[in-house]
Amino acid sequence: MEISIEPWKKLIIHEVIEYKFDDWVKQIAFSTRSSGGGIPTMQWTNGIVFSPANFPTTNVTAEEQLRGILHWSSVSFAIKEKFEKQIVKENATINLVDVSVNEIFKELAASLKKQSKYVNLESGKDQ
Repeated sequence: MEISIEPWKKLIIHEVIEYKFDDWVKQIAFSTRSSGGGIPTMQWTNGIVFSPANFPTTNVTAEEQLRGILHWSSVSFAIKEKFEKQIVKENATINLVDVSVNEIFKELAASLKKQSKYVNLESGKDQ
């Protein structure tokens, strides 16, 4: 038997949405209260909090994935240098999960930081 490990070759993100961290937390808090939902969870890697939105699985997206290409319809992100497991603001709780061990997410965080319009503003503040 042959075992083959074939890492992803490419991640294509079709829309990038950047927020100031506090503004994004307020928006999530409002959405959570409005929908009566549970505790939202966001991913954190090397100073970036992000939340991807995937396309639904179709024949086309499955074929792309078999070729090693991931497609995200969008990724929302904000600068947050300091990791915290839980953020409590605006009467809402948001969980953060440290996914820094994932190589794709580390590369994504570096790429998002490079294009961030807030990176220099936020890095000087204690968050």
